[in-house]
Amino acid sequence: MRLGDLFARDETGRRRLTWRELGVLLRQLPARARTRIATGDEDGMWGLAEHLAGLQLDELRVANWQRSNEGVKRSKQSKPPKPITRPGTKTKRPDKNSPERVARRHAAKRRAAERRTAIARGEIT
Repeated sequence: MRLGDLFARDETGRRRLTWRELGVLLRQLPARARTRIATGDEDGMWGLAEHLAGLQLDELRVANWQRSNEGVKRSKQSKPPKPITRPGTKTKRPDKNSPERVARRHAAKRRAAERRTAIARGEIT
């Protein structure tokens, strides 16, 4: 298979390789294939062994944190360790106080208040 097969046609006039078939072939590439990495696919960067090693490291860090805070008042304890970042996981969370979220929160509160008043009036049962 060559990329040129996308544009080449057989004797009946059909393409030798469709875009869908190309997508299937790309998704079946090995996790560390350069084409997959170049397209921004980070989900397959780590295999099972790497994920298990990351999990072991996270658990070891939590165990060490627990031992270091043993017998210490809760207010004096250090913060628990955060898990290491893994490929394909988004690390940035949306801001809770972004203007869009604040506007959506206010709109939801307004709709809830309108619904409560409609229920109180008997318009909604």
